[in-house]
Amino acid sequence: MTRHPLLRPVLLFDAATCLAMGGLLVAAAGPIAGLTDLPEPLLREAGILLFPFALFVLWAARRGAGWPARTVASANLGWVAASLAAILWTAPNAFGIAFVAAQALAVAGIAALQLHALGARAQRM
Repeated sequence: MTRHPLLRPVLLFDAATCLAMGGLLVAAAGPIAGLTDLPEPLLREAGILLFPFALFVLWAARRGAGWPARTVASANLGWVAASLAAILWTAPNAFGIAFVAAQALAVAGIAALQLHALGARAQRM
């Protein structure tokens, strides 16, 4: 199976950032909530959710292109949509809006790279 050379590094980067952000959100949900006016349980639960997702992304990186990588990219786009919805539903302060928007933009960029790599692979087949 031919694989775009960008796909595995982007998936590994995605997994690493999920672990890092998950750790931050779990360990510092209280202080982040105080700074952002985002609900502490939402932050903590989002962080917890990132750990199994990171494991799935690592598994997808080992498998290469295919449904696992497409699932990761789709889930990342879902995370972006959920992040934007969280801004609307939770009414964070300006720093909270910037915090959520910045991570959503980063996840959107990762998803775009994943989709690019998957699209390039499909064109070569």
